[in-house]
Amino acid sequence: MSDEELAKDLGLVSAMTIGIGTMIGAGIFVLPGVAANTAGPVVVVSFVVGGLIAMVNALSVSELGTAMPKAGGGYFYINKALGPMFGSIAGMGDWMGLAFASAFYCIGFGQYLAEFVPLPEIAFLSPIQIGALFAGLIFVAVNYIGAKETGGVQTVIVFILLSILTVFAIAGFASFDYATLAGEDGLAPFGTNAILPATALVFVSFLGYAKIATVAEELKNPGRNLPIAIIGSVGIVTVIYAILVTTMLGVIPWPDLSLDAPVAQAAEVSFPASISLPGPLPTIGGVAAAAGAVMTVGALLATASSANASILASARINFAMGRDKIVTNWLNEIHPNYATPYRSILVTGALIIVFIAALGRDIEILAKAASVLHLIVYALMNVALIVFREADVPEYDPDFTVPLYPITPILGAVLSLGLVAFMDAIEIALSGGFVVAALVWYFLYARNKTPQQGVLSEYIRSREDELPDQVVGAADAVAPDGNDGPTIMVALSNPRTESSLITLAGALAKHEGGRVLATHIVTVPDQTSLETASENREQLDTASEKLLTAAKADAGEFDVPIETKTILSHRGFEEVFDAARSNDADTVVMGYGGARFAGGRAEGTLDELTHDLPCDFLVLDGQDLDLSDVLVPTAGGRSSDLSAEIARALRDTLGVDVSLLHVVDEGEEASGREFLTEWGTDHQLGDAEMLVETGDVETAIEQMGEGYSLVIIGATERGLLSRIVRGSLVFDTIDRLETPVLLTERPTARSLWERLFGRR
Repeated sequence: MSDEELAKDLGLVSAMTIGIGTMIGAGIFVLPGVAANTAGPVVVVSFVVGGLIAMVNALSVSELGTAMPKAGGGYFYINKALGPMFGSIAGMGDWMGLAFASAFYCIGFGQYLAEFVPLPEIAFLSPIQIGALFAGLIFVAVNYIGAKETGGVQTVIVFILLSILTVFAIAGFASFDYATLAGEDGLAPFGTNAILPATALVFVSFLGYAKIATVAEELKNPGRNLPIAIIGSVGIVTVIYAILVTTMLGVIPWPDLSLDAPVAQAAEVSFPASISLPGPLPTIGGVAAAAGAVMTVGALLATASSANASILASARINFAMGRDKIVTNWLNEIHPNYATPYRSILVTGALIIVFIAALGRDIEILAKAASVLHLIVYALMNVALIVFREADVPEYDPDFTVPLYPITPILGAVLSLGLVAFMDAIEIALSGGFVVAALVWYFLYARNKTPQQGVLSEYIRSREDELPDQVVGAADAVAPDGNDGPTIMVALSNPRTESSLITLAGALAKHEGGRVLATHIVTVPDQTSLETASENREQLDTASEKLLTAAKADAGEFDVPIETKTILSHRGFEEVFDAARSNDADTVVMGYGGARFAGGRAEGTLDELTHDLPCDFLVLDGQDLDLSDVLVPTAGGRSSDLSAEIARALRDTLGVDVSLLHVVDEGEEASGREFLTEWGTDHQLGDAEMLVETGDVETAIEQMGEGYSLVIIGATERGLLSRIVRGSLVFDTIDRLETPVLLTERPTARSLWERLFGRR
């Protein structure tokens, strides 16, 4: 486990710069002029109020993040707690909110770029929009080809920005004039009623802190550092906003503050035009202009960093929704050369371009639309926290808990939704349209696909007798259709392996909110017709009934629905595939029948050549399972993804310890550990023990596997003939290893050439 501790190398300062770096751009470099024209000098209070609302929400994000540090983002918490309908709203809200925010950051970039470079006006697009479109295309391209900002670069950017802003604050303080701040009409020329509408405008400045929770698994001591980083970043940014906006308004009267480049304008006024050096040294001129140029560079850096981070985050949300089957995984197709989710990035990029072109002349719409969607997500996150607490979910064990529960999450939800009321009708309508679209998408598509039930739905159904019929009826009305999740089919043939197979199927069904279909396939000799066998099946019924009754009893321990079937067939093993297809099975669990497998794969020779697997297959070699710890060797690939899903199900339902194994050549240990850590994180197994070994793969699996109660191995992509000629890792390992082995294979489309000779 010491190796796993070494992988947690993100410190408190680095985590805090993630939040500060995402938030610091818009609030200072883009919005002060626009916001001041909405509220006057009292807009400083608007920034503080926005910070306080963000702080209340930050407390809830901190608890959720320390309770589930292996999964990042508000979408995950909401989907798990409230179910896929609200998960669809949260996912769409996060995604569209990030697209609006990215367009907003790009407009900010365009505003400052126009200070440096003369930009043309083309058709209905202003010069600023041209600069924003250029920036948007560049950021989308950077994400498309896979270049990304490292934690070290982000830290450097943040410290450069803070240094620039500190120098500006000092210079501005020297030029500060209270009379300039107050102006002719006082601090609140539009009245104090303008404070909250201005807060609604500037709240987009506080959208970055929740991003820290997405890297919680990489944090050293997340129970301590995560809440400090989230709450600390909000507090620091709020103070910075208050000081610098006050400084700007004390240097330049609020009616004169630039709407496009307020910081650069204020810097030119704050710094003297020239500096006279003592003695014979010459006078340095152009100081104010240089200060304005430095501020412009800082603004370009800040807005570029925020826009790039938002596009990157949107792809992660789509991956999470695709994993839960709320959106099609077509969106998350990986580029063969760049290894990026290029379709997701292109769709997000197209939305950003449309938003810039259609709404870029009114930056308030972009800012407020981003805020409305995020505020809806924040409100749902607060509700999710209450659901986790009240449902007493066993795995919900936060290291940090919000003070004054339940007042704090209730206040967070009320303040978030309350602030939406101060938005303009167009932003509310835009955001409402996306919420309605999310609901329509859920009922037309996701409801029939996703296996996720949600803690709230399970809580209501477990208390049907205590709750009003209307509440139970509402929960049923919006619940996923069908069997509430995947069908796990178990092909039973041997009473000695029945309990082990049902244990695997029951754990997977409970974890995914699905059901178990236990089948007993009885092979009838070709000389006997199936009709005749059916008419004289007393002895068959006795054997099947005994086997399937035991299966029902074992499945009952997992509290999952179970259906049983006896199937008469001339083909025996091959019937498993037809039964899986006819029963719409999502996964088949069966015992290993060595001679019946072609090269260690769960397919007959004819099927190997003519068909794909109908669904996921799990094949167990072993009779008695006493699960306490499992080993998952991985080199990546679809079947390894399935192995990870099984390991998570066993961990979450049976409490087994999971270890991941990656075998590399001598001298490649560092890159192997980097791969394994990233793979474990991506598959929500970041808490597993990470084992990197060198040498022969089979030898390493055999040596390490002896110390575990189960080894889960994903099938390789090698074809039929290549596996027969060269042997099979899976076949040889199963044959020699004393520990029970679970072979996993996920369907994949392959050409006839690939079926015969394997992938290149």
